[in-house]
Amino acid sequence: ATGFLCLALLWKVVVCVKRLGSAFSQPSRSLSDSQQGMLGTAVGVEDGQAAPAAPPKKRLRSLDAFRGLSLVLMVFVNYGGGKYWFFHHSPWNGLTLADLVFPWFVWIMGVSMAMTIRSLLRKSVTRGHILLRIVKRTLILFGLGIMTNTLFGANDLSTLRIPGVLQRLAFTYLVASTIHLLFAKPHEGQLVWAPVRDVLAYWPEWLLSIPILGLHLALTFFLPVPHCPRGYLGPGGLHLNSSFTNCTGGAAGYIDRTIFGNEHIYQMPDMRHIYHTHQPYDPEGALGCLTSIFLVFLGLQAGKILLTFTEWKPRVIRWCCWGLACGVVAGVLCKFSKEEGWIPVNKNLWSVSFIMSTASTAFFLLVILYYLIDVRGWWSGAPLTYPGMNSLVVYVGHEVMHGTFPWAWQCPESHWCYLFMNLWGTALWVVFAWLMFRKGLFISA
Repeated sequence: ATGFLCLALLWKVVVCVKRLGSAFSQPSRSLSDSQQGMLGTAVGVEDGQAAPAAPPKKRLRSLDAFRGLSLVLMVFVNYGGGKYWFFHHSPWNGLTLADLVFPWFVWIMGVSMAMTIRSLLRKSVTRGHILLRIVKRTLILFGLGIMTNTLFGANDLSTLRIPGVLQRLAFTYLVASTIHLLFAKPHEGQLVWAPVRDVLAYWPEWLLSIPILGLHLALTFFLPVPHCPRGYLGPGGLHLNSSFTNCTGGAAGYIDRTIFGNEHIYQMPDMRHIYHTHQPYDPEGALGCLTSIFLVFLGLQAGKILLTFTEWKPRVIRWCCWGLACGVVAGVLCKFSKEEGWIPVNKNLWSVSFIMSTASTAFFLLVILYYLIDVRGWWSGAPLTYPGMNSLVVYVGHEVMHGTFPWAWQCPESHWCYLFMNLWGTALWVVFAWLMFRKGLFISA
């Protein structure tokens, strides 16, 4: 009963927020205008070249479906994933399905960002006003992230966890969108090298994004960490016969402990059960923000391809090329192995090979969804599009309701029971998002 009351209260809050927002907005504001954020956006793609009048827009339903897929998987994983190992995060090196969903979301944020900023510039919104929107969304997301970190009584300020999922999204959004805003153009220019104009037109952004990746590598491999070898990428504890017990995460862990302190980072990392580590470690820490920013830029590139090329075949070909290139880079860095590579695929570290491999899967998955939904029309994208258009509400809501009935109950030790319960809990949020869609309620940061 408590869970249903909480759900009813949440619905009332959403309705009130929507009404309050409508009171201060223009009546003529369209759906695509009101949803121009990185979370839960309804994105349109312009057809053809720029014209003085506002061009017709087509909803990119495949992007909503991709965002919804990422969110639904994230909710399912966070609710337990039926207690199957492949729905749990890798203890250290390696890649499971659970490891893909958050970086997919970061990558999608980049795709949406390209179209959102282009749309605002075409409407003659000043860059200064857009920057204020960016700062506002950053503060809202960071604040919501801190609030979700205090759920279930974890509100002692002396031990409050500062990093988190929404905090990571907020910081990467702030940096990537600000850089893109500096160089974004309302219209495409005419370039001699037309086949690669999606890259050449934005070369200043690459000049800034590549050094960000270089800074991550420099800190990872050359930052002196007390009592630890330089470039250590292990989990500490029992790793390498307990040779580096207190070196969990190498430079990444050291930077977090220095900036935030031991008490303000994640205290229960996944690898502690296997490696018996005693150091706290945060998978959403500071150093990983640098590779997250680069992952957003890779998503931005996918969005730029959408804006630059109007036919579906050039888009698909370029997405496939980028997906293949990212996959090859990831494979070379990890030597196509789990443990023997120069830079292993590691979600806890957000290593370069990790963001390249997840970007590769994102490019190819967007190709599949785009072809099925937007090109051929064989699938509408439902029901994934519903949570995709209200992802902020679904994400925060699922965190708040975690462990409460009717989303969860006591289960016997059975995969079938846990699987049903976790699928049921996830499905409830899809239904909730569908109800919001039916009522025309769309909440974004």
